[in-house]
Amino acid sequence: MPQPGRLIRMPEGYSAFVPDPLPPEIEWTPRLVRALSDADRAIGRLAGEGRRLPPNPHVLMHPFVAREAVLSSRIEGTQATLSELLAAEAGARVDRSPEDLREVADYVVALEYGMERLAQNGISVQLMQETHGKLMTGVRGERASPGRIRERQNWIGVPGSTPHTAVYVPPPPSELKSLLKRLEGFLEQTALPPLVQIALAHYQFEAIHPFLDGNGRVGRLLIPLFLHKRGILPSPLLYLSAFFEATRPDYYAGLRAVSGAGDWENWILYFANGVARQSEDAVERATRILEVLDGWKLRVAGIGSDTPARIVDLLAGNPFVTAVGVSGRLGVARTTAARGIARLVEFGILEPADDRRRNRAYCAREILDVLEAPAKLTP
Repeated sequence: MPQPGRLIRMPEGYSAFVPDPLPPEIEWTPRLVRALSDADRAIGRLAGEGRRLPPNPHVLMHPFVAREAVLSSRIEGTQATLSELLAAEAGARVDRSPEDLREVADYVVALEYGMERLAQNGISVQLMQETHGKLMTGVRGERASPGRIRERQNWIGVPGSTPHTAVYVPPPPSELKSLLKRLEGFLEQTALPPLVQIALAHYQFEAIHPFLDGNGRVGRLLIPLFLHKRGILPSPLLYLSAFFEATRPDYYAGLRAVSGAGDWENWILYFANGVARQSEDAVERATRILEVLDGWKLRVAGIGSDTPARIVDLLAGNPFVTAVGVSGRLGVARTTAARGIARLVEFGILEPADDRRRNRAYCAREILDVLEAPAKLTP
């Protein structure tokens, strides 16, 4: 298999890799066709479930976006948990450092911003830069020139490595503009199956590594954005960070095998398997959450006040609540919100999440358990 790019010898004595334009020549083996068919069926089922979500599917999607943010950031070394992120969003007291929480929260902001901008720009270089700006602004990301294509060399390797000892050295800054414009043009094409197209594009983005930091997170953000833009999914339901995190050695080995030996087939197979498994996982989680919510609504129906049922609706977006938060979101008095929460505690739907006397946080543990359960990565 030919190497899908060329090595440029730099004046400092190291070599940088410049990937060839996409698409490569792909051999459509029976194994590859079967894997893509499996992935297409799984993501088709997920799309069907997505179209049957409640009138405001964004509410239910938020905890899935938050889960993706946590897992994607974990790949980069951030340790905040989903429970901590959702609790902090609801106003609960959290022990995790503000920096870690901010980095994860910025991922949520970047993804939601990208979804809003899709209709105007498509998957453009400008959108990549803007989402990077949202992702990396503040905390440690300020060192990464948020929203700016890098103007100096970066590299991938163990701490303390140099371009001479790195595992991988991306293209030099002088090559980035043309490489990114070609990638933008490739993402606008429609000849290839969409799952193959985004598998190739994800590799290419990571190979280009256009930013000083945050490339992995931006590259993972592009996957749900692309699938939504192409009409494969009605909303951002599919996220691969859980799969990449659980199979991290295979993920990096797959990327290296493309750069080193042009092994596109095994990379596409790996990517398609991730799509299939994560689609199945998302269907199962969303279905379970909707079943739990429907059961709770039946239990609180007809108890006199509609506040408990309205709070149950809020739990679809975040299983953590406070009286102050409920008051603001439902437009009711704080005492009314507190009574509604107390009724849900009586029903066993909510439980205290901290020991504060004022504005105590409460958690719908059953929903949180669904969200935090490990992904099932086997058929």
